[in-house]
Amino acid sequence: MMDQPSILELVDAVRAFLEQHAMPELKGRTAFHARVAANALGIVSRELKLGARLADEERERLTQLLRQEGTLDELNRELCRRIREGALGLETPGLKEHLSAVTRGKVEVDQPHYSGLRQSAS
Repeated sequence: MMDQPSILELVDAVRAFLEQHAMPELKGRTAFHARVAANALGIVSRELKLGARLADEERERLTQLLRQEGTLDELNRELCRRIREGALGLETPGLKEHLSAVTRGKVEVDQPHYSGLRQSAS
């Protein structure tokens, strides 16, 4: 039986090819687009690695904060509604921490080397 590579393995292999073999041979606009493609594949890779855990943690925090069950989308819509209506604000226990955690997670996927990311964790 032949094992097939996972989506993550495929994404990482294409990104490695671009970074290690293609980009050193490219110049100008083509080199720029190869860097953009490699960066996009990096985001996809990190989303595949981290996305499910980050979503689970976000849903758990929202369930506690809102004191109700639902999908992540439903809970986020409810959070937005309560903030918009003034029922929740930064003084609400746990809200500021939740918003900070969501932001850190998004930056961790999108820009993991952003200097402020490590500072925000401390």
